[in-house]
Amino acid sequence: MSVLTVCVLAGSGVGSAAAAGDPLLPHPGPEGLVWVEEQVGDGGVVSGGAWERLPTVLTVACEGGGDVRVTLRSRETEVAAFTVDCPAGTAGVGSVTMDPGVVRNGSFTIGVDASSETIRWALTVTQPE
Repeated sequence: MSVLTVCVLAGSGVGSAAAAGDPLLPHPGPEGLVWVEEQVGDGGVVSGGAWERLPTVLTVACEGGGDVRVTLRSRETEVAAFTVDCPAGTAGVGSVTMDPGVVRNGSFTIGVDASSETIRWALTVTQPE
């Protein structure tokens, strides 16, 4: 069994926003490697525990007007990049599924670049069996 380490990185001077009702994304359950319930502005995640024999799904939800640019790096190689539109008043959701082997065993990083420091976002990383 792998040891799982998760560290959420927030932009300078940016903290978690108070949850307004339900989370943007639900807890990912037993297939989840990472769940960032809610952050505001730029940020990201550093994690370990990925297994290259399973597919990896990265899902991001956001709201607040604007967009977020999301990148996932595995062993210093960018393996996914996409943009999610973040409407005002409702959540926009984007997701990417990577085949087994794309995300390598061990650690990975996810960067979230928000077009505005007021955009709130959440993300999950799962490895469904």
